[in-house]
Amino acid sequence: MHSETSLISRNVPFVSTSFRTIQTPIPVPASIPLLKEMASCEPRSMGGQPPIIWDHAKDFSVWDAYGNRWIDFSSGVLVTNAGHSAEEIIRSLRDQIDHGLLHSYCFPNQARIDLVRKLNSLVPPPLEKVFLLTTGAESTECALKLAKTCGRKVGGDRKIVMVSFRNAFHGRTFGAQLMGGTPALKEWIGEQIPGFVQVPFPDGWRNTDTDFSAFERSLAQQGISPETVCGVITETFQGGMGCFAPKAYMQALRKWCDTHNALLILDEVQAGFGRTGTFWGFEHYEIVPDIICLGKGISSSLPLSAVIGRKDVMDLYGPGEMTSTHSGNPLCCRAALASIERIEKENLVRQSALLGAILHETLNTIQKRHTDVIGAVMGKGLVAGVMFTRAGTKDPNPSTASQVVQRCVEKGVMLFAPVGPGGGTIKINPPLCISEEALREGLEVFEEALTEAEKK
Repeated sequence: MHSETSLISRNVPFVSTSFRTIQTPIPVPASIPLLKEMASCEPRSMGGQPPIIWDHAKDFSVWDAYGNRWIDFSSGVLVTNAGHSAEEIIRSLRDQIDHGLLHSYCFPNQARIDLVRKLNSLVPPPLEKVFLLTTGAESTECALKLAKTCGRKVGGDRKIVMVSFRNAFHGRTFGAQLMGGTPALKEWIGEQIPGFVQVPFPDGWRNTDTDFSAFERSLAQQGISPETVCGVITETFQGGMGCFAPKAYMQALRKWCDTHNALLILDEVQAGFGRTGTFWGFEHYEIVPDIICLGKGISSSLPLSAVIGRKDVMDLYGPGEMTSTHSGNPLCCRAALASIERIEKENLVRQSALLGAILHETLNTIQKRHTDVIGAVMGKGLVAGVMFTRAGTKDPNPSTASQVVQRCVEKGVMLFAPVGPGGGTIKINPPLCISEEALREGLEVFEEALTEAEKK
């Protein structure tokens, strides 16, 4: 849960570098009436982010309308993998608009044909069929429906249990939150709904038991027979902390799902399209799931998601039984094709791996200098979760994390509000096109902000 954002302007030191410009108080006084009007028109849930009104963005830079410029360490919440306002994306959108087709429901269009062909070429077998949707949560909801349908088909009415992991995040729709492992997102439900169970995630830090036997033991303790499990879903890395499971654990999970005729579903909404230093995040595990869920970085811009899976699973529903109003929207498809084009043309997956090594080496060095407030650094490639903890414990420290985000924004580095258990994790995930110089400068600012927050 994010805290309320202060709309009281602070006089901050002005900044002028090749990548950052801060020349006003923060938040900008002239922007406060607009921010207040927005708050009066929208639900409270839309608040909580740094009070900056974005005006335009390019590659790894974000500007407001008042002359301030930030190094973007957010990627708009892991969306702009290919960079903000990539020329390829803008050009493809203009061409599609000029062509004169902005929507076609489920009627075929050329952009949709081109995108499903391209995505199909990028995934390993037995992943074969592509279903385009709009949001990441819609993709995980679809995977849930497919798993439960497949389970009943192969195992009868008892095979309907979906297994997920504690502290997981799969979206904010009803089914996605039932699969998610964040208790705060389930309080409104009122009671446990049968058919959904969570097991501990083997992050190796908060949960040090990373042997796969812990998975089987947790199911047994909850009275779950493996033969009732229709599917297991996990984020490729847990989005709230940036942590990966051990490779051996995931390989054992793949074998377990095969043995018990359960679908293995990997939520790649945050991990796909080069974010982790490989094109698909699941490549780190050297396994292939039965279904992957995609979103965010798929287009680096417009709302689009996808479910890609085995043919026998994806064809469970007949014509017209699994559709979405905006599935395969031609504008969104063109944006995705152009985003993938830039990722491939500029070798941004390799860039993510190379700069990711710098990101994690630097953050681990910072962690060693600030052990009283940073408990661990997780992630791979250009995604990192910096866990802020109370001294001598693993308890989340949301206060210090929030102060660091505030100070970074005041200094010209854009971050979104802390996430993860207790709101104690700062995620650092710049666009994959960021330069090494900008990355290093942003990390220097991060440590400056951290040192200031420690002294407060």
